[in-house]
Amino acid sequence: MAENISFQKVTTEYYDVLKELGNIGAGNATTALAQMLQAKVDMKVPQVRLLDFKDVGEVMGGEEQMVVGIYLAVEGDITGSIMFVLEQHAGRDLVSRLMGMPPAEGEFNEMEISAMKEIGNIITGAYLNSIAMMTNLKILPSVPDLSVDMLNAILSVPAIEFGIMGDQILLIQTVFTDDVDLNGYFILMPDLESYSKMLGALGISI
Repeated sequence: MAENISFQKVTTEYYDVLKELGNIGAGNATTALAQMLQAKVDMKVPQVRLLDFKDVGEVMGGEEQMVVGIYLAVEGDITGSIMFVLEQHAGRDLVSRLMGMPPAEGEFNEMEISAMKEIGNIITGAYLNSIAMMTNLKILPSVPDLSVDMLNAILSVPAIEFGIMGDQILLIQTVFTDDVDLNGYFILMPDLESYSKMLGALGISI
């Protein structure tokens, strides 16, 4: 029963399976990004790490750096949330490419925020679709919520959620390469019962 499974047991014993889900999801996200930008986009092999949540900020480059965070709730056969985080200058670069304009300075305006939300929606949607196809589970993401803030503030959202179920997290770092490298991080946060469903759908009994 899912309620008898500890988050620690799931993430350690089935780490390789979760890592494969992360790799395939990141690959599909890269394809979607290339189609959206109508440009060649490559992806370095994703770095998938199991971390104590308190160490996530340091691994992502420091808690005080300015980042763009796109957050979506997940419903359907699994419940939880997903977050895509990238450095602010990388977000600026993606928006400028999509809009065909040189990168701007200062705060994102309303049009740029809308474009960034669309980028995040497509990237995370492709990531979730790959998991849905592998597991044959229905995964329904919400409308994306976007924040531009220091990393520690962005991470406070999953920190609150993960405080309920454990202090470790699966972090997928994906470097998209084109003219410049764009560092992006996926944080997938299904609840414990959903971990059980995903692994069970892949034929792994828990």
